Amino acid sequence: MEGIVIALIIVVIVFIMLFLRYVPLGLWITARASGAAVKISSLVGMRFRRISPQKIVNAYIKACKAGLDVTTDMLETHYLAGGNVERVINALISAKQASIDLSFTTACAIDLAGRDVLQAVQMSVLPKVIETPPVAAIAKDGIELRAKARVTVRTNIERLVGGAGEETIIARVGEGIVTTIGSSSTHKAVLENPDLISQTVLDKGLDKGTAYEILSIDIADVDVGRNVGAQLQMDQAEADRRIAQAKAEERRAMAVAREQEMKAATQEMRAKVVEAEAQVPQAMADALRSGKLGVMDYYNMQNTIADTEMRNGIAKAAAPAAELPKPAQTPKK
Repeated sequence: MEGIVIALIIVVIVFIMLFLRYVPLGLWITARASGAAVKISSLVGMRFRRISPQKIVNAYIKACKAGLDVTTDMLETHYLAGGNVERVINALISAKQASIDLSFTTACAIDLAGRDVLQAVQMSVLPKVIETPPVAAIAKDGIELRAKARVTVRTNIERLVGGAGEETIIARVGEGIVTTIGSSSTHKAVLENPDLISQTVLDKGLDKGTAYEILSIDIADVDVGRNVGAQLQMDQAEADRRIAQAKAEERRAMAVAREQEMKAATQEMRAKVVEAEAQVPQAMADALRSGKLGVMDYYNMQNTIADTEMRNGIAKAAAPAAELPKPAQTPKK
């Protein structure tokens, strides 16, 4: 008899444990006490669907307390889709308190897109400041300027799904800074009026297609960099000098080549003259042997050559004397 009683007690304990395992009675009591009625069958179904009843019930209680039109089926659907139920409910509560139009469907879409919907709502209430890295640009006078900007943005809930992120905002602001500085006539104009950059960039509508709305762009710092124009002129002058030097070297090489050719031609002519002079005695000897030239003819030729050389010597000696100034003549009384 005692064995039967013990067995019955064990069966009852096991039944109670299984009942409490699949029927979260404590959560049901908590939901009923909080004014968020949840059926026990729904809690049991969550167990079988491998959904955490704790997360669903706690989120449902928050939604009911905040007056949100949300059901447990909607929360289960978002949970099964891989979303963060608690974060979505917190975002909806924050949006309602801040009078921001945000539906449960939109919040779920934002959460499933991988964005933090609660942070997005908070940024809609409290804008965020994004600081850009130093952006280098060159004005028309060739002076480089480095500008750093602070961009104040807030979340645009309607464009949060599919909209570009902070990196796009930073890139577009940097592009606007480069364009504004590059179109300035002098760097002094930018230094005197940095607000010109902010106004020009804002007028471009850089927040189009992004998940944020740009409220303001403030130029935090503008530094003067290198004189790029002067450096480019120096580089151009150096390049021109090297080109001129190369051309001069080419002309010098051509002149040296011509001189070498002239020397070679002169030496060739001299060789021919020497060869011809060497053939004269032989030709005269042949003429004497053959009787075409007599001895007297030879002596007359030698006399003519000697006479010619004497006349040339006299002419050379008389030339310097002719160049001397004539003495002044004394006038007759």
